[in-house]
Amino acid sequence: MYRLNDKIKDLQPYDPVEGGYRIHLDANESFLPLPSVILEELAQTLPQTAFNRYPDPAARELCQAFAQYYGVPVKNVAAGNGSDELITVLFTGFLQRGDAFATVEPDFSMYAFNGYLQEARHICVPKREDYSLDIDKLIETCQNENVKLLIFSNPGNPTSVVCPREEIRRLVRSVNALVVLDEAYMDFSDQSLLPEFSEYDNLLILRTCSKAIGMAGARLGFAVGQKPLIDAVKAVKSPYNVNTLSQTLGTVVLRHPQVLKEALAQILRSRDQLISGIEALGKEYPDRFTLLPCATNFAAMKMKDGERLYHYLGERGISIRYTGGLVRITCGTPKENQAVLEEMAQYFATIPAAEE
Repeated sequence: MYRLNDKIKDLQPYDPVEGGYRIHLDANESFLPLPSVILEELAQTLPQTAFNRYPDPAARELCQAFAQYYGVPVKNVAAGNGSDELITVLFTGFLQRGDAFATVEPDFSMYAFNGYLQEARHICVPKREDYSLDIDKLIETCQNENVKLLIFSNPGNPTSVVCPREEIRRLVRSVNALVVLDEAYMDFSDQSLLPEFSEYDNLLILRTCSKAIGMAGARLGFAVGQKPLIDAVKAVKSPYNVNTLSQTLGTVVLRHPQVLKEALAQILRSRDQLISGIEALGKEYPDRFTLLPCATNFAAMKMKDGERLYHYLGERGISIRYTGGLVRITCGTPKENQAVLEEMAQYFATIPAAEE
C-alpha cells in the first residue's frame, strides 16, 4: 500500500474562514467591488481574447501596466499567480536542501511553510515586544547562521506595524542573504523601497493586487528586483503561470490609476473610521487590549482574551482573524465597521476581562 512520506502525511489543507457570516473582515481584502468603468472595458476586451491559446508566459502587457503604475522598468518585473506562487518559486529556486532561511515572528505563515517543504533550515527571529523589527538581531543572525534567504512582510502581517525604510536599507546592505521584502500592504504606507530597488543586488520586493487594488480573486502578484534576480524567477516559475483572464483584467485595472487612487482613499477612510472606533473603545474599557500602530488596511490588537473575542464575533456573524496571538480586523464598509464596533462594545461591556 502506498504511504505518504513523513514530510506531508500530517499536513492539512489551508482552512480559510468559512460559514454563513454576514460580515467578512478576516482576509484583508478590499471591500470595494471593481467599478463599472473597469467591468465595461473588460467586457469589451474579452471577445478579442484567445482563450483557446496558452497565455503569454511573460505576461508582458500585464507587467508593462504594473511597471507604469509603480514607476519601475518593466525588465525588472516578474508576474505570478498571486504572491503566494512567487514565494513558493523563491523557496524552490533560491534555496537548496539544508540551506538556512530566516523569518521574523509573528509574520505570514506561508514563509515558514514553504521553507519546511523545501527541507531548508528555519531560523526564527522574534519581533520585539512592541512588534517592531530588531534589525541588529536580524543582521547578526543572518551572518552567524549563514542565512541564504531572509523573508518578511513590511508593513507586517498580522501586526500592521511598519518598519522605517532607513532601517530596511541598513538591513539589506548589511547581510549577504537574499532579502525578500514582502510589501503586500505597502500601498497603505509610505515606506516602500520600490523606488530604490535597483541599488541592491540582494533584494527582491513582492507586491500584490489582492489588497489595495481589489483583485484578490484574480490572483496576481509581482516580484521586482535587479535583472539577474528577475531572470532567475522567470526561469524557475511555471511557463504559463498567470492565466489569460487574470492577465487581461490586471492590465485593464492597472491602466486606470485615478480609479485606483480613489479606491485607496476610500479604504484609508474606512481604516481611519475603524481605528478611531477601536481607540474610543480603548478609552472606555482601559486595560482590555492594546491597539498596535496601523500602517495597513486592518487593525491589530493584543489582548489576553483575543481568541474569546474571535469566537464571540463569529457567533454573531462577523468573521475576523486571531493569529500570531493578535486579533486582526480588516476595515470594511462604514456599516460593517460600525457593526463590528458595536459588537465589540457589547463584548467588553458584558464579558469580564481574562485573568492573568
